[in-house]
Amino acid sequence: MSSCPRRLRAGLLAGGVLTGGLLVACTLALAQAPAAGSFPGIGRAATAAELAAWDTEVRADFKGLPKGSGSVAKGLEVWEAKCASCHGVFGESNEVFAPIAGGTTRNDILSGRAARLDDPAYPGRTTLMKLSTVSTLWDYINRAMPWTAPRSLSVEEVYAVTAFILNLGGVVADDFTLSDANIAQVQQRLPNRNGMSTLHSLWPGRSFGQRSAPDASGSACMSACATEPRVASLLPDFARNAHGNLAEQNRLVGPQRGADTSRPAGAAALTTLAVSPDPAAAAAATAAAAARKLAQQHNCMSCHGLERKIVGPGFTEIARKYASRNDAVAYLAQKIRAGSAGVWGAIPMPAQSVPEADSRAMAQWLADGARR
Repeated sequence: MSSCPRRLRAGLLAGGVLTGGLLVACTLALAQAPAAGSFPGIGRAATAAELAAWDTEVRADFKGLPKGSGSVAKGLEVWEAKCASCHGVFGESNEVFAPIAGGTTRNDILSGRAARLDDPAYPGRTTLMKLSTVSTLWDYINRAMPWTAPRSLSVEEVYAVTAFILNLGGVVADDFTLSDANIAQVQQRLPNRNGMSTLHSLWPGRSFGQRSAPDASGSACMSACATEPRVASLLPDFARNAHGNLAEQNRLVGPQRGADTSRPAGAAALTTLAVSPDPAAAAAATAAAAARKLAQQHNCMSCHGLERKIVGPGFTEIARKYASRNDAVAYLAQKIRAGSAGVWGAIPMPAQSVPEADSRAMAQWLADGARR
């Protein structure tokens, strides 16, 4: 247990990025320590295998990096199959994802500072312009990519994709093979390897060098402070659904939740007595609710709103487009599983790992008009 604080300090001193694996592992280890007031019979000690499954971080000194290798050529194959649909063939990405390559020069590789980071006229900041440690790139690809199937890449594929990205920035040659044996040498060619600084107040303490002035300071309110004001707002009835249902225009990620403006204010709290309900209508409503739940479960609503485009088209737009097709259910189910490109614009939809029954249920809902 006592090794966790030392590992945390060591990771910070090395200039690395703390990963979720290290934090969770430390939390689990600390939670196992006997303490006054603990609850007997609740919980258990994590097994070595469980801790190892989370303890996957790769530090800036490359501790934790698994043995292996991957070539730029192999990285190109993996990139085109699993990465290019979101990040572009040459790492240029698209209107949704930020570019990965670009903005660095041969002089940057020599100096270790990306000069264009200080150029306000340059149009954007790419990953290779900001990256200061190769370990960060390797670790993030290993834990989070591809977007639709995180942690599904093999060790060789992670090395290969990392090598391909570095090749896009001119850091390594076309015939290069990145490995645990030479990654430290590659670090010495990273365009912004000298770009990270600890000389600011977010890194306090003598261990991190000269400390600058505090990021914030003030003494006006130290006692008898004013209480937080209560802020309230009201959406007039005439404007409730003027621009569509607000509840369907927010992503599922984050704290914001729009009001359901398709119903009058307070309608959620009202109950009504249904007289002679229509069994067919009730069954259709149940099926629609189940299909919407599946769309949420499979993260479809991260890219598709019910009525409006987010990354891809809204579900009602899809329903209208294919309303006249006799084979709409089979066609849409196949598109959900296999992916699609070029129908709704430049951004392709990757193939989805969705059970066939779920894809058909969602396709049936779309063919029926994507009703609420």
